[in-house]
Amino acid sequence: MTCELCGRSGVTCTVHHLTPKEEGGAFGPTAILCVACHKQIHALYTNRELAIRLYTLKQLKEDEQIRRFLKWIKKQSSTKKVRVSKSNEKNRKK
Repeated sequence: MTCELCGRSGVTCTVHHLTPKEEGGAFGPTAILCVACHKQIHALYTNRELAIRLYTLKQLKEDEQIRRFLKWIKKQSSTKKVRVSKSNEKNRKK
């Protein structure tokens, strides 16, 4: 499959609810994302932040934190296991 966020193909993909289910997006639009992109999004942002300001692929791609990640991940092999860590910003928001 091909990730709709990073564009890599041959990766394992999952369904990402553009508005998180817990924020009312259970029946809303979704995107097919590779596991690395999906994990990175949820490591960087709270569900509330995703629902308020990052609820489209365009908004995600334009966000500075994801842009930096996408620049890096696009250079990685589709078979590479990628570790993600939580953002210090997200930890402070809790």
